[in-house]
Amino acid sequence: MDAVSEWVRGLVPEGKLSDRDPEFIARTVDFGWRMVRVYFRAEVRGIEKVPAEGPVLLVGNHTGGITAPEVPVTALGFVRYFGVERAFYQLAHDLLMVAPGLGDAARKWGTLAAAPENARKALRVGAAVLVYPGGDWEVMRPTCEQDRIDFAGRKGFVRLAVEEGVPIVPVVTIGGQETLFILTRGDRIARALRLDRLFRVKVFPISFALPWGLNISDALGHIPLPAKIIVEFRDPIDVRAALEDAGKEPDDWDAAYELVTGVMQRKLSKLADERQLPVLG
Repeated sequence: MDAVSEWVRGLVPEGKLSDRDPEFIARTVDFGWRMVRVYFRAEVRGIEKVPAEGPVLLVGNHTGGITAPEVPVTALGFVRYFGVERAFYQLAHDLLMVAPGLGDAARKWGTLAAAPENARKALRVGAAVLVYPGGDWEVMRPTCEQDRIDFAGRKGFVRLAVEEGVPIVPVVTIGGQETLFILTRGDRIARALRLDRLFRVKVFPISFALPWGLNISDALGHIPLPAKIIVEFRDPIDVRAALEDAGKEPDDWDAAYELVTGVMQRKLSKLADERQLPVLG
């Protein structure tokens, strides 16, 4: 078991900032944006709230199973607004990084394996870094919990922001969880199969999705329903200053976590109230 785990992790490429290819991004951004605008009627709000320069940690909620449509919408929206010249990186699961074809394209777009050292490396060169703390746990949450921020108590992102002295910009999305119907994230099955040790996967979801009907694990992906995707950037949060204002210690990660997720949950609830119909938005 350990040997298999080490072999899988050995396949994950080293996080090289130089793999980001501005020319490739420039060639693909307009086509990509047209695709998400037509298929998902994608809408990006509040991106002007992101600091115009300097390092920043963009923290988003994850949706939509393995296709996670908010990721391309957010990345495309960011690049269209700030241009390819601004250094911008995204953290992703190891399995994306080793996926044939997809992994190569992702690296050219600035995608790095989700690891604290990769995020620090990017922030220290002044880049914007997009992270999804909820990871596979949140992206595979049941549809009945679609309007809930669920980072599973993972607080590394607030510690990263405080230690690196960078602001957090919450990025709240809705709609992705309507691109399929997830019955269960299957965390008990994942534990029984020891998927965490093998692949750093904590879920084994069961869903209804195109074209499979009953979709087990989502390992082969699916065709997402054309739900309307809205991504909204919120005001930057100086976590250390916010903790001081609240009379908290600068390393009170629980309080910092509640602060950021609270901001995101309130906005997600408002976005949910705006929606009139599933998929149609």
